[in-house]
Amino acid sequence: MTTAAATELSGSRLRSTVTTLAEDRFTGRRVGTPGGRAAATWLAGQLQAIGATVTTDEFPATVRELYRTPELHQGDLQLVHRRDFVEHLASANLPETRTAELVAADAGQLTDRWVLAPDLGVSARATRDGAAGLLVPRGTDEAGWMPKMIVGPMPGDLPVIAVRTELHERLAAGQVISASMPLRTVEVTGSNVHGRLRTATSGGPDVLLTAHFDGVGDDPEQRLPAAADNASGVAVVLEAARLLAGTLLDGVGLAVTFLDAEEAGARGSAHHAPTVPAGTVVLNIDGAAQLGDAAAVEAGGPAHGLLAALDQAGRETGVPLRAGATASDNRRYAAAELAAVGIGMGMPGYQTPAETPDRVETDTLISATRLVVATVTGLANHSRG
Repeated sequence: MTTAAATELSGSRLRSTVTTLAEDRFTGRRVGTPGGRAAATWLAGQLQAIGATVTTDEFPATVRELYRTPELHQGDLQLVHRRDFVEHLASANLPETRTAELVAADAGQLTDRWVLAPDLGVSARATRDGAAGLLVPRGTDEAGWMPKMIVGPMPGDLPVIAVRTELHERLAAGQVISASMPLRTVEVTGSNVHGRLRTATSGGPDVLLTAHFDGVGDDPEQRLPAAADNASGVAVVLEAARLLAGTLLDGVGLAVTFLDAEEAGARGSAHHAPTVPAGTVVLNIDGAAQLGDAAAVEAGGPAHGLLAALDQAGRETGVPLRAGATASDNRRYAAAELAAVGIGMGMPGYQTPAETPDRVETDTLISATRLVVATVTGLANHSRG
């Protein structure tokens, strides 16, 4: 028999999950790091605490990793990493500082010079001529941060540094540039965490709730706590699973998967999706920190029934919904021909040091949890006619 305490949604518990996952001990939760592995172990314990049977499975992933803080100097002016410049994932490793004159991309002589380029289009010539490296422009978020990424284009033969657009426009031929870019490719092992709370019987629906727990990881000298992306989604899934486990009709299956390596190309869901039984319904939460005008919803696979339940749940809970790209693990499940929906409710400070727990709204966490619970409840009730 369920108790009132077991079925009561808790905003403080939601906040506690976000705050815990953003702690220093988890070091930004990048796949393959001690902090990422510690987060997986902690989450396994949380699933066990709500009554789940927990398993894990491992898989390989590849990421680009800064092993020291890079440097960029314009003459005597030292520029700030993630404010003025960031690593470009097409960059070759440059462990030691390289000092050279800056020239325009159309200069007659590029040899042993830093090249001020509008994009990577000049890289073939710059490589052939033996340039020191490339400086290309990149924008910032509204707070002036340059977000971190750990997967992207394959590394080339030259160091490449992405410079804040306004600064890039102020740089000029003849200036002296000194820079390092200690960036390497590493092979790592990711680990998904699975919890089975109920088993589907008598033709009842089987529901899988998912959220990725990994982040892009801390920089060598700077914290990236990854509170919104995606500690917030993990908190919602964990709280929704706790509520649903004790309230669903008999025969309805319920499982949770906390996915690793989403930031490394959705490797965790790519590994898991082909093993999920046909007919499973998947709800993926990626970002539940700041609702704004509406939650973004992306559906894939045979999701007509799931979308109908989600639409009704939005009406019941007062959560506004809109069709919007949710480029997350839901796409891997949809590609496996499963009914899958991705839901996003904002990521303030996305992949920067400003992505802190205080920017995750408790009201948004609560709204997202209510929406998930109402959707799954609606699916279960509909299956029983």
